[in-house]
Amino acid sequence: MANPNEAVAPNNDFFGDVCQFFDHAAQFTNHPKGLLEQIKACNSVYRFQFPIRKGDSFEVIHAWRVEHSHHMSPTKGGIRYSEMVNEDEVMALAALMTYKCAIVNVPFGGAKGGIKINPKNYTIAELETITRRYTVELIKKNFIGPGIDVPAPDYGSGEREMSWIADTYYTMNPGQLDAMGCVTGKPIALHGIAGRREATGRGVAIAVRECVSFADDMKALGLTAGLAGKKIIIQGLGNVGYHSAKYLTEYGATIVGLCEFDGAIYNPDGLYLDDVVAHRKETGSILNFKGATKEFKNSAEGLEQECDILVPAALENQLTEANIGRVKAKIIAEGANGPTSPQAADAFLKRGGIIIPDMYCNAGGVTVSYFEWLKNLSHVAFGRMDRRYEENASTNIVNMIESMTGSTMTPLQRSTIIHGASELELVNSGLEDTMIRSYHEIREIKMRNPKIDSLRTAAFVSSIDKVAVSYMNMGIWP
Repeated sequence: MANPNEAVAPNNDFFGDVCQFFDHAAQFTNHPKGLLEQIKACNSVYRFQFPIRKGDSFEVIHAWRVEHSHHMSPTKGGIRYSEMVNEDEVMALAALMTYKCAIVNVPFGGAKGGIKINPKNYTIAELETITRRYTVELIKKNFIGPGIDVPAPDYGSGEREMSWIADTYYTMNPGQLDAMGCVTGKPIALHGIAGRREATGRGVAIAVRECVSFADDMKALGLTAGLAGKKIIIQGLGNVGYHSAKYLTEYGATIVGLCEFDGAIYNPDGLYLDDVVAHRKETGSILNFKGATKEFKNSAEGLEQECDILVPAALENQLTEANIGRVKAKIIAEGANGPTSPQAADAFLKRGGIIIPDMYCNAGGVTVSYFEWLKNLSHVAFGRMDRRYEENASTNIVNMIESMTGSTMTPLQRSTIIHGASELELVNSGLEDTMIRSYHEIREIKMRNPKIDSLRTAAFVSSIDKVAVSYMNMGIWP
């Protein structure tokens, strides 16, 4: 579940920022102006409110669901629970989902939802009422369904809320065979998929690993290739931030800074992630952690410490003209949606930095959500049909090799060779392949056209071209 405490000031022109990035990239394409305007626009914006009983009184809940593009069906996007959520933000996030799905070749249109509440202010029963009522409102307007619009978790929501949505949808659509495909990010016990919870963070780590694997790109930054020895600061220790830190550490990087809503901690020699998490669980804060050499009550100061890579994994509008000049990182990996304003991005690029754009960097979540949706439609877990067959075939091959060579493998060697892939292993394999292929595709677009100034622009060019082709195939444009 995303951390509902990572509060920041909202960006009231977030959609304008996304459109600004879009317009900049559109000049590197050859599509008609009308088609570009269609791709950029939000197709459907559903704004509504409903009452709930809270104690002895009633409260009106404000909510949204935006379907940005119907070039492919269903549309796909998370539901954000935040008292700062607004229509502009939901529109911007829906647009980013369209481009994100296109970049990683996931066949969905973009969508997003928002409920204007702080989950901390409600009991579990009240949150369930709000979630189920929100789902009913979407059903009434045909804004949810396995072939229509498929929500997922986002900031402030998680597996629990998705299970309430799935149950509500199935209750109102009895007998619908594919009903569980109406939402992703569900618990495994309710037809979810292994690996979904950590997918976004794992995807961020893979994206960073791919970026630093190009020696020429790193040489221009004064860095060596590879993650070994790279110093990383991560903002946000929710689901995305935690798993980004976890897998980046496994890949050889060193986490030197962690920033949360209540402050930041730093140690140039490294912070032990699990110890920090245990400390926060015990005290309710990452502050006063014994392994930190520096501590900041102002979380923003944590972003400005010495590091090679900065991973903003909280909310949008974290890096602006006001603070980008003090950021010392040479690479920004956008684990959150829209953490860097266009002006800040431009300033960072002008000084030679690399930004791994959000629309690619945090696409691990929607990639594995796609796998979960496929699982729900096929009604069979990945690996169930062929795992034992693969193990038996591998066993026969091993037995044959041993009989021909006269040597015998150790039990560990045998088990390693004959092991059949589990659902989790297949999901992680598919995620890794998606992230690697997509990064190389984006980078190649950038390298092919010297006028393209950033990976973000290249990612937009890639997504615009793909969405445009879909519209042309629909016969809307010749």
